[in-house]
Amino acid sequence: MITWHCQPFNELSTHILYDLLRLRCDVFVVEQNCPFPELDGLDTLPSTQHLFALQDNQLVAYARLLAEGDSGYSSIGRVVVAPQSRKDKMGHTLMSHAIKHATTLWPTSPIKIGAQSHLENFYKSHGFITVSAPYMEDGIEHYIMTREPEVTR
Repeated sequence: MITWHCQPFNELSTHILYDLLRLRCDVFVVEQNCPFPELDGLDTLPSTQHLFALQDNQLVAYARLLAEGDSGYSSIGRVVVAPQSRKDKMGHTLMSHAIKHATTLWPTSPIKIGAQSHLENFYKSHGFITVSAPYMEDGIEHYIMTREPEVTR
């Protein structure tokens, strides 16, 4: 059975925090061979929410939700699924939960993401539209994509 949780940093247990940081580093830094400053100071902001799924007490999916900032957008980032759960379409389930939580927390705020270009169609399937030319971030091609608050799924 999969259980979903959405919590601010100060409510995360040390074990959950370790597991989610390990998953992020294992995928974004090691698997994608992309050394970058993974710990960027945004995890601990009081408005940041950490969405994660546990299956048999194992972390299987994670996304970071950021409140509306100076840009006028909320954001979903650090979207990651554990390798053993990717075959189960967990990425789609994760994005559905992330969008639901972001729109519940910040109902009038559009959502902005920095999507790796190979995942553009994945995010389009969740109501995001591409609003930028491709750009390089940490050696990986990305697009800025947005989702307006009136889009429903």
